[in-house]
Amino acid sequence: MKKKLHILTIALIGFVGVFKLQAQDCATNLSIYSEFVKVKNYDSAYEPWKVVYEACPELNPANFVYGERILKYKIENSAGEEKKSFIDQLLALYPKYREIFPEREALADMLIDQAMLKNDEKIATTEEVFSILDQAFNQDRVHFTNAKALYVYFSYLVDLNAAGIKNLDAVFDTYDQVGAKIDEEVETLNQMVNKLQAKEDAGTMSSREKRQLSIAERKSETFVKISESIDSKLGNLANCENLIPLYEKNFEEKKTDIKWVKSAVGRMYSKECTEDPLFVKLVEAQNALDPTSDTYFYLGLLKMNARNSQGAVADFNKAVSLESDNKKKANILYKIATIYKKGNKSLARNYAQKSIDNNPSMGKAYLLIAGLYADSANECGSTTFEKRAIYWKAAEVAKKAARVDLSLRSRANQTIERYMALAPSKTDIFSSGLAGKSVTFNCWVGGSVAVPNL
Repeated sequence: MKKKLHILTIALIGFVGVFKLQAQDCATNLSIYSEFVKVKNYDSAYEPWKVVYEACPELNPANFVYGERILKYKIENSAGEEKKSFIDQLLALYPKYREIFPEREALADMLIDQAMLKNDEKIATTEEVFSILDQAFNQDRVHFTNAKALYVYFSYLVDLNAAGIKNLDAVFDTYDQVGAKIDEEVETLNQMVNKLQAKEDAGTMSSREKRQLSIAERKSETFVKISESIDSKLGNLANCENLIPLYEKNFEEKKTDIKWVKSAVGRMYSKECTEDPLFVKLVEAQNALDPTSDTYFYLGLLKMNARNSQGAVADFNKAVSLESDNKKKANILYKIATIYKKGNKSLARNYAQKSIDNNPSMGKAYLLIAGLYADSANECGSTTFEKRAIYWKAAEVAKKAARVDLSLRSRANQTIERYMALAPSKTDIFSSGLAGKSVTFNCWVGGSVAVPNL
């Protein structure tokens, strides 16, 4: 018995010794391949990385992060069976990463990585790639933040519809959901940018935060471009000529299905099909089923179409009173502001400001106020210089739109450029003798604006 225990003890010591040697070998190779990766020498990094990845994958997340870089390089610089081998290794790496480090690799990330690799290397059909992305979008939407993957997902759905594999309802439903996801991501980025810009203005921004600001701005621009591409891909599928017959055909069967009715109303509104009688029928059906803030908003639209501005404002205000979501409330208040902008600029500004108060990222409300100021040039001032000075104030407000809403930056910058061209020139400033002073507006605009120094 003692002999057996002695043998077992020796075996265990030997096993522990081998384990220690293996761990030491893994640590050494991890250090070696990490240094090669840092200088982008991926060919030299491959073999030591593979040793660690196969023997001690759980040792460090770098086995997967650096492993992805190494394998992508090898895929790009190989061909034939060798390339296929590297692709297979990378496809297997993604689920293994999620298995060992689930807190670092979300389900959506893993599926998107696999789908986009298959798509880029053309080793899967359109339907297969779509199926993987559809699983990612529906099972882990919160982590589906890859803008390119969102476009591929929707684009392939449109292609599958054209091939008769997916129906038009699926296209419309996904379009709404993908659009909402893009809006969420842009809003999150806007909030991040607003916080960072406040630090920039205060002079307290760190170098790390400067990089974060730059990354957030680039990401937002990408999402805006992807949104435009998705609209372009949808093309005429979602025009009124297609929507109206589709909903008309299903109305009697679906008119008591509140989810379907809301979706139909929302889509017809977003595609500006609100003057068709079917829109009236759908809104009335929604009102009968679920008289909420949304219902009063759409009732207000119907009154706007009927040129009943007073009734429209009453319904919109009712919608505001019932709405608990500040972003939705901001959109309704903005709509009221657009009604008043031609007849009562002061009231229009008040509603636009309320919109901003509810959603500080409401860039289009700032642009509306800027437009109100620009349209008031002849009302504010006794001299040509004073009248044209209002464009400086309009440009100031437009600049706020560019800061708070990255999706409007291009449009806002064009607006600012136009207003600055209409404002007094350097020659005008010199002739006026007002450089560095201010111009006060004795009209509904109120306040003043600083005259630039020469």
